[in-house]
Amino acid sequence: MYFTPRRAMASFENLVALANHQERLKEARKMVWRVRGEPVVELPDLEACLKHASLGGFRSATLAFNIRAAFNLILAFIRIRRVPKNQRLAILGRAIFGSDTWRFAAMLGTFTSVYKFLINALPLLFPPEKSKHSSPFLEDGECDGPEHTTLEVSLTNGGHRRRSARLSLSAHAQQVIVRKKTRRWHAALAGAVAGGLAVLFEKRGRRITIGQQMFVRGLQGSFNAFTTRRNISIPHGDIILFSLVSAQVLYASFVRPDSLPAGYRAWIIRASQVPPEAIRINHDMIHTHTFNTEDLDKILTSPKWKITPQNAESLLSKKQDFFLHSPDASKYLPTAHCPCAALHPGQTSCLKEMPIQRFLDVAWFMLPVYGALHFLPPILFRTTAFMRNPTRMLLKALMGTAKSCTFLGVYVVIYQASICARSNFHEFFSTLPVTSMLRLPQWLVDFLFVSRATYWLPGVATGLSMFAEEKKRRAELAMYVLPKALESLWNITTGKVGGIRAGKPGEALLTALGMAMVMSTYQNDPQHLSGLVRRILYQFIGPN
Repeated sequence: MYFTPRRAMASFENLVALANHQERLKEARKMVWRVRGEPVVELPDLEACLKHASLGGFRSATLAFNIRAAFNLILAFIRIRRVPKNQRLAILGRAIFGSDTWRFAAMLGTFTSVYKFLINALPLLFPPEKSKHSSPFLEDGECDGPEHTTLEVSLTNGGHRRRSARLSLSAHAQQVIVRKKTRRWHAALAGAVAGGLAVLFEKRGRRITIGQQMFVRGLQGSFNAFTTRRNISIPHGDIILFSLVSAQVLYASFVRPDSLPAGYRAWIIRASQVPPEAIRINHDMIHTHTFNTEDLDKILTSPKWKITPQNAESLLSKKQDFFLHSPDASKYLPTAHCPCAALHPGQTSCLKEMPIQRFLDVAWFMLPVYGALHFLPPILFRTTAFMRNPTRMLLKALMGTAKSCTFLGVYVVIYQASICARSNFHEFFSTLPVTSMLRLPQWLVDFLFVSRATYWLPGVATGLSMFAEEKKRRAELAMYVLPKALESLWNITTGKVGGIRAGKPGEALLTALGMAMVMSTYQNDPQHLSGLVRRILYQFIGPN
């Protein structure tokens, strides 16, 4: 008879307990963060679909609550020094348990639960007809029955094939994204119903923004799927799109600011580092050929802008000549645009001083924003990879921050330099002697250099700044600006200044249409969505 030593038995029991503990930790992590390769859940009846949807909705609501609360806390800590001490605790409490956090959690929880129920229940309610021949009503690659497919995620960028190590089943599963491929109309209907209902939990100001973003994301996925199917390739298409939408946004900022949302317009002015009074002077000069002297006085007297003596003298002289109607015909008086001295009061030269100083001001202004954007995600969402190699992750985040700050700094400099060059050219041609060979008719000079089109065309040139940004972020930036440009264009062309007043039905309909396109692409061709959208949807929706 053989007896196992007690020490060996104790060691074996400790190993079993440790393995069970590690397994429970993995399961707990999955409840918070979904790993790649999660299998499709088989649901035999509607009751199972309802239970699966309820659990998924609760998980999504909890995850959304924590994410929004953490984001609010970061913003609160940034500005908490400027808040009186007796109010700090209340601000932190509102950051965690405020209405915005609960609304965000309710929106994503509702979307997930409704979508999961419908995407799994529709195949049970409308089962596909089993036929040996494919249906002519199905698109290419769409199957009659439910099918589980996997999308391989490339982990290397090299073009050479290399032998890779043999992976275990669990390790290989984490390198693939699994999703349930369904009929397109199932995913579209589920996305439309879930999106239209969920967005109603948000505030009205955010509903239209969410609807716009989802609509353009749906267009992006549909366009990518169409061009891939037709083998169409547009070189630097993201930069071309960004150039066009930036032109519209910048044109609206100067000429039709009422066609943009007030908050977005205010952010553009702050980021450009241009005095708001100069923007108002320019707007008044375009539309009424006069301006409010109080705006000019604020630029002259405000210590914030640190106006140079040369610029102050120039502006005072132009103010006096403009309102007193100087008899000297040789003096140049701008009548349809703001002088350069007001647009950059702290720099006398448009060529030597303004570009460098404006670039540094904009980059420094955006450093906290882009720093948080690049440093927080690796620390919060890629903790394991960060702890494994923190130096590499921090250097990568630092490089990304530098590229993003460079992008926006160059963006502002390009547009500001274009506006200054346009003003200088207008002054040069307007003050030429009548006998000069370069003399042009004044109407042509005005059209070439101070017409409304001259605010749109320089915006196209700002797209060149995108080459400073990481390639994977270019499409994201274009998708961010596109809804604002479309809203501005709609308001200008239709005359509906101040935005579309469609109320809850219109906002819900726009979101439903956008989510129908997004979810149809996600369930069948997720590779055509941007990586950011695909990863977010996978965390909240999973394979089904």
